[in-house]
Amino acid sequence: MRNIINWKTFFTLSVACAITSVMVIPYQAALVPEVAEMGAAIYFIALAQGVVIFSIVTFLGLLLAPKVGFSLPILEGNNRRATLKAILAPSILLGLLSGILIVAAEFFVFQGLLDVNISLGDARVTVWAAFMASFYGGIAEEVLMRLFVMTLFVWLLSKIKRNTDGSPAVWSIWVAIAVASVLFGIGHLPLTGELTEITAPVVARAIVLNGIGGVVFGWLYWKKGLESAIIAHFSADIVLHIITPMVTKGLG
Repeated sequence: MRNIINWKTFFTLSVACAITSVMVIPYQAALVPEVAEMGAAIYFIALAQGVVIFSIVTFLGLLLAPKVGFSLPILEGNNRRATLKAILAPSILLGLLSGILIVAAEFFVFQGLLDVNISLGDARVTVWAAFMASFYGGIAEEVLMRLFVMTLFVWLLSKIKRNTDGSPAVWSIWVAIAVASVLFGIGHLPLTGELTEITAPVVARAIVLNGIGGVVFGWLYWKKGLESAIIAHFSADIVLHIITPMVTKGLG
């Protein structure tokens, strides 16, 4: 009997997402006192939620991805070393560039023109906590937003219109990239609401800044596979959560 998904990939991604759901807690605790006050319990809660949620989204993502032409070339391919060598440099480069673009939009638009009372360079977060959180962004958020959400929307839209060869229409992929990017931005608002009042500029900031990364990561997922998006997202988070705070602290 043919397996409906690659179960080895399923367990690899599900476990990785559950673990990184715990790894992000110190970052959240540094920003939100209520999280820190929960003590060890928050780690068990995060692990349990991570196991349940990411098992579901990973399964559905792996089930639908082959139907719309998306791939995981390293986890499921044959020539993994060659594939990693081919995607590593462009993935890191595009991730770093997207991080730089996000920082530029933050300081020149949202801090400069709109005077939003929140910043990427938060002094309360230690370097090690930011580094740990970058794994959650790179792995868990890409599994959720690209493997699951983007794949799901492409699959749904392909029911409306496909190319003659059965592949999804390009417009449907771009719509899915945009939808996943907007949802990615909106998903950051609960944490943002713990730091500042939610206003129209704050909502715009969340959507635009996260949307920059979302478009880049979505394009990489489409063209080079999920692992490329993961590498790029992790690289962008290093710029945002480690390099940028270090630079702003130094300048301050």
